[in-house]
Amino acid sequence: MTIQKLEELLRMGEGEKLDYKQEFNLDTETKKKEFVKDVTAIANTKGGRGYLVFGVADKTREVIGISGKHPSEETVFQVISTRCDPPVPVRYEEIIYKGKKIIVLTIFKSSQRPHQILQTGTFYIRRGSTTDIARRGEIASMMQDSGLLCYETTPVRLASIEDLDSDMLEKYILCRFKNEQSALLILESMGFIAYNSETKEYSPTAGGLLVFGKSPQRFLPSVGIRVEYNGRVELFEGNIPTILDDIERFIADMPMLADYPVDAIYEALYNAVVHRDYWDATRETVVVIRRTSIEITNPGAIWNTDGAVNMENDINPPRRNSWLYHRLLLTDRKDRFLNSPIGIRTLNDSFEKYGLKVKYINLIKKNLFKVVLPGPDDLKKSITSDKKSN
Repeated sequence: MTIQKLEELLRMGEGEKLDYKQEFNLDTETKKKEFVKDVTAIANTKGGRGYLVFGVADKTREVIGISGKHPSEETVFQVISTRCDPPVPVRYEEIIYKGKKIIVLTIFKSSQRPHQILQTGTFYIRRGSTTDIARRGEIASMMQDSGLLCYETTPVRLASIEDLDSDMLEKYILCRFKNEQSALLILESMGFIAYNSETKEYSPTAGGLLVFGKSPQRFLPSVGIRVEYNGRVELFEGNIPTILDDIERFIADMPMLADYPVDAIYEALYNAVVHRDYWDATRETVVVIRRTSIEITNPGAIWNTDGAVNMENDINPPRRNSWLYHRLLLTDRKDRFLNSPIGIRTLNDSFEKYGLKVKYINLIKKNLFKVVLPGPDDLKKSITSDKKSN
């Protein structure tokens, strides 16, 4: 690490990916436990690489320096490798800064999250500048990102096969399978249902309900889409194809959007249902329609950068719900999901010809991703301005 990079870290102050420690000792069991808690918490927290900087006062950021005996690089690696599962990838560096020794532990972005404390079985993350125990949904989300768990194939044991729309199943999947046993086999192999060896019964999976459920919200309350406009609220529920059909008809009939490129709203919604964090069961996807802007807010921060995201180069993030995306490709007869994974180009092109831009905002701390489209009034002003100039 360069001195310039160290000075940059010292100016930043503590946060989710940066922690200062005045001392560095691993000579007791308690200190080893606290050390691996901090290491795994930073590794488990969304974002890029993080840092533990030793020899700096946490509140004042005064460089105190490490004096006397301190853990060697070998000791640090040994403690991490024997107490973290899987071990966290780190780099150990000793730096002389203004005549004082600073130790910097770089914690690299990990593709093997979540990292667990072996001795206690606990998972930690950072909340602001504090190390905290990860919640159930946060652990599940990390496991999905790492490919260890798939939300969509999780069985919903309170539901039954009768909660799936048989007409939709027949139309899209089972039209060639007249034998019931063959039908169950194909639905299970595609992940729409799961067999319970204890009860000897089949249950729908979360993905099965999302694609074919009669009323998924009975079991998955937050998977609808809420539309707010003119002080009113409309909640759209049902399986994903049904919700999108209903919401498209609703938006197409809104007088406020008569001359608006509504395909941009639809595209943002298609991306929302594919990319949302379904483990976050506390809120729906929300569409807020104003004359000055149209916002589509989705549970599930995607990019490492917090705040406004530059999407000019049509950057596509990893698809969070790959299983769901591929099943919707098979079952959606309107081909709504054939565009690029995030549809950035479609959204940008809808407004570039009017001199307007789409804003993309990633809120890591709130686990939200927001697309802000220009409002109908902005569009009218731009069109009027073009006519006057011509």
